[in-house]
Amino acid sequence: MKPRKIRDGVLSLGAVDWDRRLFDGLIPLPDGTSYNAYLVSGNRKTALLDTVDPTKRDVLLENLAGVPSLDYVISHHAEQDHSGVIPAVLEKYPEAKVVCTPKAEGILADHLGVAKDRFLTVEDRETLSLGDRTLEFIFTPWVHWPETMVTYLRESKILFSCDWFGSHLAQSELAVTDEGRVYEAAKRYYAEIMMPFRTVIQNNMKKIKELQVEMIAPSHGPVYEKPEFIVESYRDWISDVPKNRAVIAYISMHGSTEVMIQRLVSALAANDVPVFQFDLADSDIGKLAIALVDAATIVIGTPAVHVGPHPKAASAAFLANALRPKAKFATLVGSYGWNQKIAEQIAAMIPNLKVEVLSPVICRGRPHKKDFEALDELGAAIARKHKDARLT
Repeated sequence: MKPRKIRDGVLSLGAVDWDRRLFDGLIPLPDGTSYNAYLVSGNRKTALLDTVDPTKRDVLLENLAGVPSLDYVISHHAEQDHSGVIPAVLEKYPEAKVVCTPKAEGILADHLGVAKDRFLTVEDRETLSLGDRTLEFIFTPWVHWPETMVTYLRESKILFSCDWFGSHLAQSELAVTDEGRVYEAAKRYYAEIMMPFRTVIQNNMKKIKELQVEMIAPSHGPVYEKPEFIVESYRDWISDVPKNRAVIAYISMHGSTEVMIQRLVSALAANDVPVFQFDLADSDIGKLAIALVDAATIVIGTPAVHVGPHPKAASAAFLANALRPKAKFATLVGSYGWNQKIAEQIAAMIPNLKVEVLSPVICRGRPHKKDFEALDELGAAIARKHKDARLT
């Protein structure tokens, strides 16, 4: 995309990546992504806020072709998709300084080889004057790395929020035009990247509450001209109270576990507990992560492989443990052939989850009448737990 005006003195210079389908070799990108860089020009100085992923280096440099001088490169976050082109920008503008947190200085030096004399470190709430425009830097550690900060442009009331409030979404429009589409992309982004730092974000939300924010410009995805849309969404996602929902992630080898899951889903539905069911043989882990944001109960379904859980079920447990959702309850459903330790091994994989572990239902071979009855009772027990917790 060519440079586009956001406000007087503020341009978007970033790149849209329509075709990228995997991030960090891990995260699916069904809708592509963007790498947003912003140019803020005062009547005395000029600052570039972030760069782009190295794969889009030429796009950024072409967009900078009409910028004769640059005083500062603001590095909000040291990951390559934000800072990977800093060396090329510094080569183009030999007088420019990299503005970052003290923690970011060492990370950028190690990752990118930026020389020490090119850095200007700032403290929390420190300001930088561009003449008639003022940048205020606000430290937001662990959203989602330890060195992260955001920038508030006081005169224009724009919050440049780095990864916070972002979304992996490629679109030609600069700002949000379809809130439903952006909501899902932003929730996926939150679930996959931000959810492990939910309690930290609660505190950082307080830091920006006092600011008069008329626009949020993240490092990925569209700009929010109605910031309350994404701010209120985040308040919901980071709250401590889950919703009356159960997420079931399962894999079945010979059909026994699948039959058990079907019975449990029916029991939960009969007890008015909405279910989000994922067959791990072929599921988008991003969709699973989205469902985990609100779920009160997590159910892992697995057959025994040798005596332990199926690797895909173990992977789902590992994912939930890494993402640290606010779920209150967890349990396991499964089957085995000759011996098993699936419940013990799955429980050992989720130490980060502050959940009450409900009695699992495990059968040998295909389920029989007593197993179906146990699944019916498990569904009723989950519903009772949700009701006692006053979940809606």
